[in-house]
Amino acid sequence: MVHFVGAGPGAADLITVRGQRLLAEADVIIYAGSLVNPALLEGAKPGCEIYNSAKMTLEEVIEVVRAAERDGKTTVRLHTGDPCLYGAHREQMDRLDLEKIEYDVVPGVSSFCGAAAALRAEYTLPDVSQTVIVTRMAGRTPVPEREEISLLAAHGATMTIFLSAGMLEELRGRLLSGGYREDTPAAIVYKATWPDEKVVRCTVGTLPAAAEENGISKTALILVGGFLGNEYERSKLYDPSFTTGFREAKKG
Repeated sequence: MVHFVGAGPGAADLITVRGQRLLAEADVIIYAGSLVNPALLEGAKPGCEIYNSAKMTLEEVIEVVRAAERDGKTTVRLHTGDPCLYGAHREQMDRLDLEKIEYDVVPGVSSFCGAAAALRAEYTLPDVSQTVIVTRMAGRTPVPEREEISLLAAHGATMTIFLSAGMLEELRGRLLSGGYREDTPAAIVYKATWPDEKVVRCTVGTLPAAAEENGISKTALILVGGFLGNEYERSKLYDPSFTTGFREAKKG
């Protein structure tokens, strides 16, 4: 059996209870060493085989899993954040399907959730934004043309931009050409929830300078949108004049 487990955004205690239990029971752990907090491996049982996938190809990962299956061992494939976001786990699952190896997926807390917590922010504010766009800049790995940053920026929604901290000059240009103003609130969150987390508030226009001043060029999320400002409408959910399925509106 193979368990794909989301390690969470960084802090070792932000893995799920289920994920932590599976890690403790695993005979083999293959972890994304470039991003997963190594403190999570401290709970591995004695004799557990541990592999760093940052130094492995897909074929090498599958061979380790295949060998574990032959020996009747349980494998945990530990991904950063939640595997469904930039985790490249679909291609692994497809290989396991071909090999007829059973697996399941344990969700994790994504770093974009950790970044919101660090900012003490709410991505979806009434009359500001009810949509969150999770994306990244095209780099060595391309993105579909219809998902180019300026096209997404045209919506004016909340944007959480992964894997782009080293391309902020270009990112700024694309955000501006898409319709964001220079003074649109923005933030850079470096290693959200890690002990060395750093939060930098700025604007779209000052993104490159803010990153340079704080020595940030990787392992950071870029957040853009009015949700970082102070103007919004009160939610209807707790408005005394609003009737819900659980309570009647209060008169007067």
